[in-house]
Amino acid sequence: MGKNIDHDILELRGSSISYFTGKMENYFRLKGIPYRLESMVFPGEVERNKKVLGLSQMPVVQLPDGRWMTDTTAMIQWFEGEYPDNPVVPDHPVQAFVCFLLEDWADEWWWRPAMHYRWYYEEGARFASGHLAREVMGGLPLPLFVKRAMLRRRQRNGYTRGDGIGPAAIAGVEADVAALFSQLETIFSKRRFLFGDRPTLADIGFSGPFFRHFALDPIPLQLLRHTAPNTLEWVMRLWNSSPESLQGDLVQGIPDDVRALLKHMARGYLPYLNANVEAVRQGKSTFTAEVDGVSYTQARSSHYRVWCLSELRSRFNLVPQDLRSGLQALLTEVGIWEALWAQDDLPLAKGQDSRLPFWADHKMLQVNT
Repeated sequence: MGKNIDHDILELRGSSISYFTGKMENYFRLKGIPYRLESMVFPGEVERNKKVLGLSQMPVVQLPDGRWMTDTTAMIQWFEGEYPDNPVVPDHPVQAFVCFLLEDWADEWWWRPAMHYRWYYEEGARFASGHLAREVMGGLPLPLFVKRAMLRRRQRNGYTRGDGIGPAAIAGVEADVAALFSQLETIFSKRRFLFGDRPTLADIGFSGPFFRHFALDPIPLQLLRHTAPNTLEWVMRLWNSSPESLQGDLVQGIPDDVRALLKHMARGYLPYLNANVEAVRQGKSTFTAEVDGVSYTQARSSHYRVWCLSELRSRFNLVPQDLRSGLQALLTEVGIWEALWAQDDLPLAKGQDSRLPFWADHKMLQVNT
């Protein structure tokens, strides 16, 4: 094993119902990295996180040497370097690149529908607001009902109707989720994990929307039970995984059912990323994106997602030269290639987010829960 952290227990601070906290927990369990989950308590920890990391978001990790970390994607990359045994990224460069694509899609697109199901419906909002009011708002000397009302207003204004899901978009958002459930159900009716008999980074990425949202919140959980039971079983299988689970075989190449996921990604996430790039370039705080005939109006622009697009391009350029033409053909077939390179000059700040996971320059300042 390479440099490790003397196997000391890490401190993961977030929430027991948080999208990205759950993603990191799945990763740590799979890799056998000992950690302790502690609730992030508002408002006291917000200023601390801004001081040591540049912002406050869930989750953050404190290493035994006292350093703090943020951003699940960057943290996982760092820990893969520290714990190189049993890597979650496949050895084959094409499969590795597709895993990076799927992880980014899971992180940056599916959190919005996950938040929709949690906060739009009364069943979800009642569950989540009560839990979070008790778990992370203990530092506010307010009655419980006030805290719950604050959470509902904040999350709806910031992450559902306040980030592009107007009344006209709800049916389209839910159809998008149903399509994902159907595609994953096809995969998990044949394989234990997305690429075969062992988990990869793609599985870890999708644990974000599924483990603590779709498979936990009342409405999507009911949908999974009735329409995608194999996918629900995969959620628990991944949670129950360990380093020994990383010994299984992977499929050859990129199977058709994974290509279907990439086509789905191409229809929505890539046009959205490019619309976001244009908004950032023009200095606009919001923009409208059309996805499968659904209009996401007044979606918030994000400098961080410009960086995400840049990172995907950089990862393609790391693929060995003799494999690039085949990968380009695959990306062209599924509709990703043209959109990936549609923007000539990305509006990135100099050195933007180059210090992640130990300092964030341009990530959104809100906490995604």
